[in-house]
Amino acid sequence: MVAEKKITPSKNKRRDILSVFILIGIIALTNFIGAFYFKRFDLTSEKRYTLAESTKTLLTNLDDEVYFKVYFDGDFNPSFTRLRNEAKEILDEFRAYSNNQIEYEFIVPGEGLSADEKSNIEKQLYEKGLVPEEVFEKNKDKTSQTLIWPGAIVSHKGKEAVWKIFNRQGNTDFEISVNNSVKELEYSLTNTIRKLQRNKKQEVTFIEGHYELDTLSISDFARGLSEYYTVNKTPILGKLGALDQSDAIIIAQPDSAFSVADQFIIDQYIMRGGKVLWLIDPVGINRDTLQMKGFTLGLTRPLNIDNMLFKYGVRLNSVLLQDFQCSVIPMNVGFKKGQPNFKLFPWPYSPLVLPDVNHPIVKNLDLIKFDYVSSLDTITAKGIKKTILLSTSKYTKIIPTPARIYYSSVQIPPKESQFLNTYVPIACLLEGEFTSFAENRLPTIFLTDSAFNSKNKFIEKGKKTKMIVVADGDVARNDYSRSSGAIYPLGYDKFTKQTYANKTFLLNCVNYLLDDEGMLQLRSREVTLRLLDKKKTNLQRGKWQMVNVLMPVMLLILFGLIQFFLRKRKFAK
Repeated sequence: MVAEKKITPSKNKRRDILSVFILIGIIALTNFIGAFYFKRFDLTSEKRYTLAESTKTLLTNLDDEVYFKVYFDGDFNPSFTRLRNEAKEILDEFRAYSNNQIEYEFIVPGEGLSADEKSNIEKQLYEKGLVPEEVFEKNKDKTSQTLIWPGAIVSHKGKEAVWKIFNRQGNTDFEISVNNSVKELEYSLTNTIRKLQRNKKQEVTFIEGHYELDTLSISDFARGLSEYYTVNKTPILGKLGALDQSDAIIIAQPDSAFSVADQFIIDQYIMRGGKVLWLIDPVGINRDTLQMKGFTLGLTRPLNIDNMLFKYGVRLNSVLLQDFQCSVIPMNVGFKKGQPNFKLFPWPYSPLVLPDVNHPIVKNLDLIKFDYVSSLDTITAKGIKKTILLSTSKYTKIIPTPARIYYSSVQIPPKESQFLNTYVPIACLLEGEFTSFAENRLPTIFLTDSAFNSKNKFIEKGKKTKMIVVADGDVARNDYSRSSGAIYPLGYDKFTKQTYANKTFLLNCVNYLLDDEGMLQLRSREVTLRLLDKKKTNLQRGKWQMVNVLMPVMLLILFGLIQFFLRKRKFAK
């Protein structure tokens, strides 16, 4: 019979102490190794908390502290609380990748100060560009109102910028605006830091002199561009050096023909590597006649640029497109109690285009609204890569010019069977080394226009560059009130109160042309927000409260009972 080996209490004590020291040693070694290696894990399916490579590069290259004074703290409704928490999380991510060059604090504006001092601080914040939001809270029969400031003042090397954490989008539902603001946190935060770091902005020029869209009509587009670039307007007037300082030019819905001189100057600008965004209407519509008489004709618009675009690899067609997927217009269908009775009808001349191309310019974009759009075709051009960015829907109708346009036609419901054309191209990206449209006929140009002389070197084969051609100029036009002067956001439809993605599309175009693909990468990221179903939460509130309160207690009791019976069975032997 073998005697059992007894373990004395002192041996147990030594073994426990040794285990503790080993555990402490493992933790210390892990922390020591972790100090030299940085790694974060994102377990979400769409990598929601993983920063884009362009953002990481920006943060690792920071050479001085960026300080955020965030005026977004306190007790809010659940939506704003979620937005605030998400803002804190993204700031922590930025700080981790920036080697602690990102610092922040969350404060309540004027907390602890008198009413006058608080009002003075709020006035200063508003003057700096922060926009307040009113929050209404319902407590039983009482409703309280609070003014909050969902934004931050960001400072870096003596310069300041505003970070708008919450962006209310026109008359969009509040919850949708919050969700969109959460999705755009990385983009808006990165954009703010880029603004502070930028010493010199690239220059974007709107071409004038051919009755292009006026200042009011492009004001929102120009305002959006001014966040990234220096924006100006320049008439060419046959001057050879008119575009020398421009990094990109925009030709927005010209209404008169280009002279030979202006053609040549634009062409040579492209040959030197200049970028162009063409927003062209091949068909002219007299909107005033249509508005007053309810009828007009769509006529071919002679712009004298067809030969240029053809040489570059694209052809604009003098047709109008109708699309089954379209916006609406109001029509008076009679009088009710002496007042006109307006109803909304589909207007096929205003297609709503949903991008389906996996290209950074249009990836993840929402619907884009066009008006009186035409089609385009790509033409063989050696060495030029062509990418169709936007096409109409599966149900499209092509109307040749001259096209008769009647407002009254909306009262006849469109038949899907009449829309026989599918996915007609309306926007195209061209990339490569373009050949001058004046190839083999330069002497004629020199002879017909005194602006050119033998001292100016003619470039026949250009540098590698890019251009984007859109067969519609109205895509860049914002509405405005003639009486009050109020300017509506680009893409805003005053009839449906919806804002379409026109502005984002055009900004993406210019960003891509000017090689700012880091911003494109951020803007096109798709983040899925897994939100609670409000209807279910209201109906099943009591059930889930009971589950959340009782379930942990029941699990603890069950775990305790299992432990009790296991110990009892073990020691009963």
